[in-house]
Amino acid sequence: MNSSFLNRLHSPERPVIVFDGAMGTNLQVQNLTAEDFGGKEYEGCNEYLVHTKPEAVATVHRGFLAAGADVIETDTFGGTKIVLAEYDLADKAYYLNKAAAELAKSVTAEFSTPEKPRFVAGSMGPGTKLPTLGHIDFDTLKNGFAEQAEGLFDGGVDLFLVETCQDVLQIKAALNGIEETF
Repeated sequence: MNSSFLNRLHSPERPVIVFDGAMGTNLQVQNLTAEDFGGKEYEGCNEYLVHTKPEAVATVHRGFLAAGADVIETDTFGGTKIVLAEYDLADKAYYLNKAAAELAKSVTAEFSTPEKPRFVAGSMGPGTKLPTLGHIDFDTLKNGFAEQAEGLFDGGVDLFLVETCQDVLQIKAALNGIEETF
């Protein structure tokens, strides 16, 4: 985790840190077309927008930062190769996570000041498969999270955010993947 984020987290001057809101919802209100996603076969894959229409993602980031968010999340909620495989994009997992982190970092640079630094959290969502129900084995899930974490880290995130998991094994796989990567 980025030491300046930790300093901010423990700062007595600003004991509250505000995160952004819903990336997917804010992308939907832009009325993006199949072409914006790179074609009909990728429509709905928000993570691919960092490649096909990065300005749409940057617009969401800027909106949250302008509203006062201290931390924005990368557009990588479904960024594991397991989820991306549903769009035949599994081989792009590392690249898309790195690109999403770099994009978010570039936007935070527009808003950061010494008095109010801004940070990027690498969003790691639960995916679409539940290990407890046998949809996926633990090691496959863990390895998917590890690759995602590596791309996010190489792109410059300040912290990882494992979010919205409904299966404890998803969380465990994400944490093990992160720990094994670093």
